[in-house]
Amino acid sequence: MRLTTEMFFQLNLYKDILDHCNDGINVVDTHGILVYVNEISANYVNLTREEMLGRPITDFYPAAVLLAVLKNRQPILDKKIHFVAPKKYAVNSYPIFKDGEFLGAFSVFKDIQELDELNRKIKHLEMQVSLNKPEEDMNNVVHLGTMRDIFKQAKKIVGSLGGPRHSIITGESGTGKTMLANLIYNYAKKIGVIGQDAPFIEVNCAQFTNPDIAAMEIFGSVEGAYTGSKKKKGLFEQANGGVLFLDEAHTIEKYQNLLLKAIESGKIRRIGDTREVDINVIIIAASTKNLNEVFLPELYQRLGQYEMYLPALRERSPEEKEGLFRYFVRKYEEAVWKSRKIDYHVIFTPEAHDALLSAVYPRNIRQFRDVINYSIDASSPLIEDIQDKKEITTIVELKHIPFEITDALEEKSLHRLPEVKNKITPVVEKQIAIMQAQGMGARKISKGLQYMGYDIPYYKVAYYCKKQTENK
Repeated sequence: MRLTTEMFFQLNLYKDILDHCNDGINVVDTHGILVYVNEISANYVNLTREEMLGRPITDFYPAAVLLAVLKNRQPILDKKIHFVAPKKYAVNSYPIFKDGEFLGAFSVFKDIQELDELNRKIKHLEMQVSLNKPEEDMNNVVHLGTMRDIFKQAKKIVGSLGGPRHSIITGESGTGKTMLANLIYNYAKKIGVIGQDAPFIEVNCAQFTNPDIAAMEIFGSVEGAYTGSKKKKGLFEQANGGVLFLDEAHTIEKYQNLLLKAIESGKIRRIGDTREVDINVIIIAASTKNLNEVFLPELYQRLGQYEMYLPALRERSPEEKEGLFRYFVRKYEEAVWKSRKIDYHVIFTPEAHDALLSAVYPRNIRQFRDVINYSIDASSPLIEDIQDKKEITTIVELKHIPFEITDALEEKSLHRLPEVKNKITPVVEKQIAIMQAQGMGARKISKGLQYMGYDIPYYKVAYYCKKQTENK
């Protein structure tokens, strides 16, 4: 027996097919009474089809798009509606005509809650990447004070007539060493010192705890050089023709000689290989330490042809801080426009503005940026409350600033923070209590405090928590 079109309709096979599709289907007459419901639609409202048929669609879907189709007799496509929060549907609705007579309408819809949530997370991640990525040109950040001279010196590294030089960047964590390295790299491309496709290879030298692994990563290896080794390009080869950025360079003491030899000869040899490879790499070494005290004199001499010091945020003028503040606020507004096409305006109250600029930030510009972003996040409306708004203004008040900043200001101890950051002050006690309430143990609490600039070992946190429990 062969299935025919006539048999298909006689056996009502279309009903089985519609019940097994992924979309909900509703059909109504001209009065909005349900005449057909597939199983998916019934499942959405936790009923059976029999309980729904013959009743108004509004009993189950109060915001049914079909109502507008019954009124206007025109299809409505890709309409997004909320039913019962947090459910959300994408609906296509069509009128039904037979020989020119209007008989009713039908809808095909699907639950897009998960898809909508995924899209929201993707947009959020895109926005966070935009807010936190290193700047391609630090001239966009600030034009004032000490930074202006540093930028001018940075350009000379690759822009002088004598050709590009190696360089060293020092400064506390979070002062912008990676951003400055990116400035040098992009300026070198701009003036044609390196090609537009030249690589920028960044490596955290602190990750190399084993000197053998470090040598393999930096210089590469050939198959059979050691058990399980494979042919692999090292960092020098990957950076050939471009920039090799050695972050945390003070940790490379175990392989300084290898690095020096590569710089002096302009050649490297993969581990286990007999032939040498020519390299042409601009090296930028960055560190929170004084590399003159760490490096071999010969290595320091070769790398330190230009050495730049990035001052901590507390060492910069009020004008520089204000410039950074305005830049990060503007960057947030631009990120909202890019991700959501919303004209976003952020206004800080005078109290919030003064508190942010008066605080001391142990992790410098990075922490300053993060606190600004957190404060704007805290004052911003939820995505589900925005609806179709194209322009929004948010007011950042003192209450929106992270409590460790405002509490420290209230205690008038903020300017002593670098001296007391290893002690359990009232500010720290409050933070420990919050993290305890979140179920964190001593180790996680210690790490959380470290992130905020308090260097308190976990065993001290454990002892403090134990004493607090005993005293209750």
